[in-house]
Amino acid sequence: MLSKNQIKQITRLKQKKYRIQDQLFVVEGLKTIEELLHSNMKLQSVYTTEPFNLDAKKEILISESDLKRISFLKTPNKALAVFEIPESKPVVMNQLIVALDDVRDPGNLGTIIRLCDWFGISDLVCSLETADCYNPKVVQATMGSIARVNISYLDLADFIGNQDTTVFGAFMDGENLYQATLPDRGILLMGNEANGISDKIQALVTHKIAIPRFGNLQETESLNVAMATGILLSEFKRRTIL
Repeated sequence: MLSKNQIKQITRLKQKKYRIQDQLFVVEGLKTIEELLHSNMKLQSVYTTEPFNLDAKKEILISESDLKRISFLKTPNKALAVFEIPESKPVVMNQLIVALDDVRDPGNLGTIIRLCDWFGISDLVCSLETADCYNPKVVQATMGSIARVNISYLDLADFIGNQDTTVFGAFMDGENLYQATLPDRGILLMGNEANGISDKIQALVTHKIAIPRFGNLQETESLNVAMATGILLSEFKRRTIL
């Protein structure tokens, strides 16, 4: 049975300030836990309702009622693990990277991390206002991809302003994506769900690009930021293999 102190130490990781203070985050679900165990991420402890032999020294068998107490899910999975937050590595600039300007929705961020993993984007740069990638909802949405993408939180204007590279920004009035010249390196910048790319960051964009609308009525206002990121990355990568 878990002690009140153990439960408190785990459940407080739902809040960003404690994740930062403890340098720990929670992962739920066997598949995601196993993926992280096969990465360079360091496991602190794993709690399971039955023996899964995930880590002989750090696996702790608990009851389903205890799992419900520490889980952040409405329907808890069979395992919950606590991992150490890794140090981010320097951003490698001689490739295509994705940068996010104030993306707030955890599901969107988690999906974008997964898309970066899928399309071979090793670096994701987030503005300081972007959702925390170790938020439980973000981690859940990445389905293990968080272990394979280097995620950095930086002053975005300062970071982009100091780079000598092409900066592509997603805009409704940009050049048609399918007619634009797309190199294999540079920065692909995506903006906030409601307001797009901020004026301050927009001034640093060198190429505005847009995903054209093909619908007859042309009335759809915009695409979800994660969906748009997937379409843009697919076209960037397609060009590199032609």
